[in-house]
Amino acid sequence: MALIREFFADIDAAWKPLGAEPIELQIIGSAGLMLQVDYERATKDGDVLETTSVTSAVKKQLIAVAGRNTEIHDRRRIYIDVVINGLPFLPHKPLFHPVQNLELKNFKTWALDITDTVVSKIKRLNADDVTDIRAMATRRLIDHGRLISRFNAAVDRFSMDARAEDLPKYVANLNRVERDFLGVQPTRIELPDWMG
Repeated sequence: MALIREFFADIDAAWKPLGAEPIELQIIGSAGLMLQVDYERATKDGDVLETTSVTSAVKKQLIAVAGRNTEIHDRRRIYIDVVINGLPFLPHKPLFHPVQNLELKNFKTWALDITDTVVSKIKRLNADDVTDIRAMATRRLIDHGRLISRFNAAVDRFSMDARAEDLPKYVANLNRVERDFLGVQPTRIELPDWMG
């Protein structure tokens, strides 16, 4: 069993039911990729998106069971991180898929779509993000047209608030991914008129 699957199985085994089980967990980032694809790399956290299913009581217990400096973190070298819903660079309606071959008693697990994960990683594009994107490109799991469509949907979502000022950086990161990992010409992305 892959380490990330063992991590979520450990959380399930340590869980004290709250009465709302099975609780839906939307898993994002590299953890979501590793739950969908034959791919594994070292990661310090398993990111779960904050949703209506992840109530304050659920979040509190997740952190108590598998947060930093817990027994599971010490043993697996991974901790759970609950990410605020509006934080990741994603379309308004991100796509999630049920995780296969992960039988948990207390949770239903969903992994963020591979293309949407790549879009979310374009925001920061650090060394781990590059590793993940390169791995998905090498496996031919990134369709260029779909990537551009989902990226534009995320731009639409972010263009209406203060985060819009960062969009030119995200476009530059997208163009790098196109050039370096997909071997295609960079796409010209239309940004809001007020950005010049």
